[in-house]
Amino acid sequence: MELLQLKYFQTVAFTEHISKAAQQLKIAQPSLSLTIKRLEDELGTKLFIRQGRNIKLSSSGKIFLKHVNNIFTEIENAKMEIQSQDEEKIRTIKISISNPRFLTGLISEYISRFPNTKIQQGIGLKSGILKGLKKGDLDLGIAGPPIVDEEIESCVLIDEDVVLVLPSNHKLVGKSEIALSEVANEPFIALANNEEYRSFTTNLCERAGFTPINNFEVDSNLLTEIVKLDQGVAILPISVCKKLDLNYVKIADTDPTFTVGLSWIKDSKLSPAVSDFRDFIISYFRDNYETFKVH
Repeated sequence: MELLQLKYFQTVAFTEHISKAAQQLKIAQPSLSLTIKRLEDELGTKLFIRQGRNIKLSSSGKIFLKHVNNIFTEIENAKMEIQSQDEEKIRTIKISISNPRFLTGLISEYISRFPNTKIQQGIGLKSGILKGLKKGDLDLGIAGPPIVDEEIESCVLIDEDVVLVLPSNHKLVGKSEIALSEVANEPFIALANNEEYRSFTTNLCERAGFTPINNFEVDSNLLTEIVKLDQGVAILPISVCKKLDLNYVKIADTDPTFTVGLSWIKDSKLSPAVSDFRDFIISYFRDNYETFKVH
């Protein structure tokens, strides 16, 4: 059994598609299929189950993937120690977040303190962040809700208050609290490209007895324009409302919070730069606690 075989297996497991994996690995599909077959023969078990054009890990494959991920984590740990004299590599931080607001303000403060830091930041779904961490492509990930996985270490950064946003001329403006049921028949404005948050807000509404009708799904900048045009209401994190100067009111029939967490590979040896940045992120959210709370 060779490391190259394990890398091929890991890539197929994450893509769940032989052709896509072969393209990523830049090898011929028959060669990849043969490698997987030889690996299965050596282990004496099927690692994948075919489902139409796609493939899924078998129960044995899931067990094997866990150990393969651990192997590559240990290899990355060894590389980190070997490369500890290379300052440029040590100072590089690879992080992905599920929403840009999670690093707003924080990143500029950190860079001003540590100007030699190199940061490679991406935006992705929580599932993509999880895969990136496990594959070693990422050092840190921030997502809401936090990632839960036996191979991942996560800590809660903040339980952010969520409020109801109203147009400035809305009939309910001026109230100190509003039950979500009072806007059950209103058109809603949802944040686009954020499945986790949309599921969270939909669940809030369903607990209040209705399913929201999303007339608009837009980014945070367009959302501001649409709210001010009296085109609907929105359920948003309080920090977004404060930043965009939106009219908001506390939700009365519940005390909703959206939990945001920071994650990294469990038992991994983080570089000094990554470790420092992780600690800085945690302290930043703690020190700016009031930004994420209704006063």
